[in-house]
Amino acid sequence: MTHQDVAAVVVSYNVADLLVRCVESLRADGISRVVVVDNASSDGSVEAVRRADPAVEVIALDRNLGYGGGVNRGVASTAEPYVLVLNCDVEVEPGSTKVLLEALARDSGLAVVGPRILTPEGEVYPSARTFPDLVDAAGHAFLHFVWPSNPFSRRYRMLDWDHGDARDVDWVAGTHLLARRSAWDDVGGFDEVFFMYMEDVDLCWRLHRAGWRVGYEPGATVIHGIGRSTDQTPYRMIAAHHRSLLRYAARTSTGRQRLALPVIALALAVRTVLAWVQRAKRGRPHAAP
Repeated sequence: MTHQDVAAVVVSYNVADLLVRCVESLRADGISRVVVVDNASSDGSVEAVRRADPAVEVIALDRNLGYGGGVNRGVASTAEPYVLVLNCDVEVEPGSTKVLLEALARDSGLAVVGPRILTPEGEVYPSARTFPDLVDAAGHAFLHFVWPSNPFSRRYRMLDWDHGDARDVDWVAGTHLLARRSAWDDVGGFDEVFFMYMEDVDLCWRLHRAGWRVGYEPGATVIHGIGRSTDQTPYRMIAAHHRSLLRYAARTSTGRQRLALPVIALALAVRTVLAWVQRAKRGRPHAAP
């Protein structure tokens, strides 16, 4: 297993400078097959990345298909046994892909493995999380605004763990992950019903149901400049986030839990408004909670 077995798929939207740096970091990490899927950018992203790296493969879409839709188009254009999926605002630290490959090589039951994600300030972003039950989901949804360290959020975001050791987790962020193609194909990749957000949670949920496992490997590190693409249309993205939350709740709820879906829908509508207000007051990019 070598880097020749890996195809990297990068989805971009109107952040030409970050896209070029992302591709440069992949080359520095030894990745030779890089596919950029551009979601109808208007800032010259396609031209910029082609000038900077003529060997890059570009799929220029004529409309924005969202993150999952873009990734699926890129993955479908490749045949390598491993697929590295990442945002265009990610910079990969040298040696990271090797560590992730080794994690998949050691364990044939692992479908996906994610790295440690750092902010540009060097803080660990909690990219490995649990599948929240309805209580934790509700507590995190509302208390996160006024009490970020509440116990519901801490459980969901696994904040009582220092993210310093490799382990199985429920899900890892689609910001950057390495997937085994056989597992990816087994569940059909990202579900494009999720335009933005929750496509990674849903993917991992379906992988678990299909008998696969998901891993976190802090020996691999990437830097994530959060929010540049989504903050171009922040209120639309907040609405998209909450629609995705409702779709995920509808998909994963069973039995009596489904009776709570109308209440969840109302609660998410209220939370959308609260998030819009918070965003207007803050007036700057922020990470999805």
